[in-house]
Amino acid sequence: MDTPGGRRIVVDATNIGPVCFEVGESIAISGVCLSVVRIEAGQRLEFDAVRETLAVTTLGLKHPGDTVNMERSMRAGDLFGGHFVQGHIDAVAEVLDVQADSSDWRIFFSLPDTCRDMVVAKGSIAIDGVSMTIAAVDHKTFSVAVIPLTREKTTLGLLKPGNKVNIESDILTRTVVNYLKNLDPASLQRIQANPANRMIGATP
Repeated sequence: MDTPGGRRIVVDATNIGPVCFEVGESIAISGVCLSVVRIEAGQRLEFDAVRETLAVTTLGLKHPGDTVNMERSMRAGDLFGGHFVQGHIDAVAEVLDVQADSSDWRIFFSLPDTCRDMVVAKGSIAIDGVSMTIAAVDHKTFSVAVIPLTREKTTLGLLKPGNKVNIESDILTRTVVNYLKNLDPASLQRIQANPANRMIGATP
């Protein structure tokens, strides 16, 4: 439902079992961090997405009946798996191909220019909120291998060529890349001259 500031998104979460949600808590919807603004019947959650969010993520493309990934925020003391995901989308990528081989299911995506420096082979990436390991990457594409459980429990198993997905780069990679990009030449020379950096093969 459209609102003066954007759109009200309603998600039916009854299929995830009995969970006590709270108004104001942060929940990732297809990787996008949103706040619960209203709860109906315990499991029907409502979120407000502003125009900027609709424009730079796939939420603006969603229609009633579409399936989305949903994940609550991690709490202190929870078991940590995957990698840090903030729910701040870097870009929208397109599914280029799906290699639907049960023994080696792979999905190939376009690589947006804004993420090129932050997507590295064997690194982490969130695709529609799902923490994944990057299998391979080149200048224009990247791919991930998807295990059966992930295909069953998330929307990655439903993807087809031409579909759009939200991607969020790994915050640690993003922080290092942005730090190095903003270094002045003198500081960069000092890093390159540091023997410790040469020992571990660090490069700007």
